[in-house]
Amino acid sequence: MDKLSVRGTTETEAALRAAPEDEYMSPAQVAFFRQRLRAEEEALLSAVKETAGHLQESEVSADWSDRASTEEEHTLELRVRDRERKLLQKIREALRRIDDGNYGWCEETGEPIGIARLLARPTASLCLEAQERREQSKRRFGG
Repeated sequence: MDKLSVRGTTETEAALRAAPEDEYMSPAQVAFFRQRLRAEEEALLSAVKETAGHLQESEVSADWSDRASTEEEHTLELRVRDRERKLLQKIREALRRIDDGNYGWCEETGEPIGIARLLARPTASLCLEAQERREQSKRRFGG
């Protein structure tokens, strides 16, 4: 999924990285990230349906060790799904920022987040410097 056609042009990750600064968050770039986020959203929703089906199909075993293993598997699956639920929320927030015209701009500083960072983490809402400051503050104050 590293290509997206937009009005006759094809954006790739390499093209995004090589684009001039004055093209930052151009319509083609925004479309590329919208497509990437939607694809990730669809994959997560599919995984949620799969887990729900798997959990409903489980058989209750009379053997205590089998039952304990099944419960442990379910606990791990639910933990993964909880992480995915949080990621799904971040994806939807990123899609809202695209719709609002704020995607790609740091919520704290208003500076560009940067193509490389968005390619690595399409849900990023902070530039690297602001994210580092926030993490340092959390470490210092335990929040």
